[in-house]
Amino acid sequence: MSDLPFGFSMPNDPDDESGRRSGNSGSGAGDNGPGGVPNMPGGFPFGDPQQMAQMLRQFADMMAAQPSPGSPAGEGGVSWDIAKNIARHTVSAKGDASVGPIDNAHMQEALQLADLWLNEATTLPSGVQTMEAWSRSEWVERTMDTWARLCDPLTSRIVESMGQNLPEEMQSVAGPFMGMVRQVGGMLVGQQAGQAIGELASEVVGSTDVGIPLAGEGHAALLPSGVTAFGEGLEIPRDEVRLYLAARESAHHRLFSHVPWLRSHVFSLVEEYARGMSFDMSGLEEKLGHIDISNPEALQEALSGAEGGGLFQPEDTPQQKASLARLETALALIEGWVSVVVEAAVADRLPQAASLGEATRRRRASGGPAEHTFAALVGLEMRPRRVREAAALWRALGEARGTEGRDAVWAHPDLMPSSSDLDDPGAFVRGESDIDVPDIDISQFTEAQPTERDASDSEATDAKDTDDAPGTDNGDNKEDNG
Repeated sequence: MSDLPFGFSMPNDPDDESGRRSGNSGSGAGDNGPGGVPNMPGGFPFGDPQQMAQMLRQFADMMAAQPSPGSPAGEGGVSWDIAKNIARHTVSAKGDASVGPIDNAHMQEALQLADLWLNEATTLPSGVQTMEAWSRSEWVERTMDTWARLCDPLTSRIVESMGQNLPEEMQSVAGPFMGMVRQVGGMLVGQQAGQAIGELASEVVGSTDVGIPLAGEGHAALLPSGVTAFGEGLEIPRDEVRLYLAARESAHHRLFSHVPWLRSHVFSLVEEYARGMSFDMSGLEEKLGHIDISNPEALQEALSGAEGGGLFQPEDTPQQKASLARLETALALIEGWVSVVVEAAVADRLPQAASLGEATRRRRASGGPAEHTFAALVGLEMRPRRVREAAALWRALGEARGTEGRDAVWAHPDLMPSSSDLDDPGAFVRGESDIDVPDIDISQFTEAQPTERDASDSEATDAKDTDDAPGTDNGDNKEDNG
């Protein structure tokens, strides 16, 4: 996937005639103009007039595209209508053929057959309610609501930080304009999200590529263009590729449809990560100081983080590391389970099943849709090693406890493996804790202990028993003694 720009220009704008990529950026060495300002062609005090006009036009277009008061926006002021429009523009610029009736029939048949195969590989029943074939534009339309919910905690935190983290002296001056700062920030973040989703749409094969059903549980879908692209260069029959990818799509829906806590768990982990986001404003000021405003391309690269660190790159804090580790583990466990179940379902049915599984792993290792999108929108780069370790754990659980025992682990989040369990799956399979617990006599907690009142009653009973004992001089035999 190409770098995901985060700036002012619309992606792949066919009307862009500024010549920004021609190398004439206006920031190179040139003669001083009459005003004596270095590197300003023709004496124009702000650089190349055409480039400055282009940048101002793009900024005006972006401001004109801001949402109307009644249009939906995210919690942080991000307009997801704008994000959706940018994503659709990105998709259409690359070409997006509509789905014909033949492709639609092939995808539905593959999903139906693959879903039947999964019955023998997992105890979780079918989770597919509808089966469809989508174009890339339809994928954007059908998944945008989930993207908004998934990304809102993160985008809101970024927009909020853009206003709150301004230096004190700047806040006092810019106080009346803070609302506009957040509004512009919301549009910038919305543009980045839209471009990221649009780029993702050009690579996905279904509705679950990022690890969760983006169109909701039960709504399975495959993209014929994505399926074709996945099979290019593999020299594997197209129907085998289609069936293998359909099995992966259906397996995700089984898991999320019958593990009711899983979807909210993933979203809560993203929100937890967002709450811990903080930004190095000193680093931001330093980067801003080195940007040549007369060079729109340099500004675009700085905003996008093309060199490995954008302007709004979050700090690497211990809280973030812990949150990302938990999110990474959850996604790895989902992907690992799907891989094991699909492998069991298709191994004896698809001659090229092993090659298709290897192609999936290579795609993940080289940076598939999930990795790139989460890296751009969430800050997470899922390591293929963790997915392999999760698959090994699920495979070992199946061998030790059977299919039913393996799938029963999904019954409650407290039963799920942790990150340390991925490092040592054998201990988890054997039911051993990764923490050394000393031997404790639990009878001291289960047996009834005497209370203070019980102790008094016991003493009284003992005294009575003593008085009633033979040969005891008590009130009952005083007369006899007398």
